[in-house]
Amino acid sequence: HSMYLRPSIRGVAYIFRHIVVKGKRCTSEAKLHGKTVIVTGSNTGIGKTTAIDLAKRGARVILACRSRQRGEAALEEVKRLDLGSLKSVRSFAETFLKSEPRLDILINNAGIYMQGRTEDGLGMMFGVNHIGHFLLTNLLLERLKQCGPSRVVNVSSMGHNFGKIDFDSLNTHKALGLGTSFREIFQTYCDSKLCNVLYTHELAKRLQGTKVTCYSLHPGQ
Repeated sequence: HSMYLRPSIRGVAYIFRHIVVKGKRCTSEAKLHGKTVIVTGSNTGIGKTTAIDLAKRGARVILACRSRQRGEAALEEVKRLDLGSLKSVRSFAETFLKSEPRLDILINNAGIYMQGRTEDGLGMMFGVNHIGHFLLTNLLLERLKQCGPSRVVNVSSMGHNFGKIDFDSLNTHKALGLGTSFREIFQTYCDSKLCNVLYTHELAKRLQGTKVTCYSLHPGQ
C-alpha cells in the first residue's frame, strides 16, 4: 500500500515547496479604477488577499462566496455562489448580468480538497474546481466580450503536472473524481487542476480576435 502513497507524498512535497518556499510577490502598481472584478472563493486565503489588493487598486470587487456571512462586505458587495451547485452558478450569473453593467476581470479562484459529491452528482473536487467555473465563465463570456479588453484568470496549481484526464470515464459517467484513499484524492485534485489549464488554453484559442484574454496560474509563480 505504501508503494502507492509515495508518488502522492512526493507530489504534495513538490507543490508545498513551490507554494511556500519559492513563491513570488506581486510588484505591479497597476490601478483598476472603473473596473469590475469577480473573485470566486474570496472569503478566505488567496481569494481574500486577492480581493483586498484589487480593492486597494480601485476596482469594484464582487465577492462570490458560498456564505454571505463569511464575505468581507466592506470590499464592495457579496453575492452568494456555491460552485458545487450548477443551479447556484446559473442563479449567480443571472443576478449579476441583471444588476451589473460591467465585467472586466473574472478570477476563478475557488478550490477545494475534499471528498464527496456535488448536488448534481459530480465528484466534489471535479465539480467545484472545474465544472462550476467552466459554467460560470461561459455564462459571463458575452459580458466580458462587451467590456473588452477584459480577462479570465483561472487559478490552477503546479499539481496539474500530476494530472491525467480519463475522457472515457467522463463520457460514460462512471468515474467523476471520486475516491477514498490518499492517492485517489490527491490524483483527483491534480486532475481538476489539469482541467483548469486545458480549459484555459482552449478558451484562449476560441477567443482569438476578441478583446478577452485568458490566463491560468500557480499562485506565486
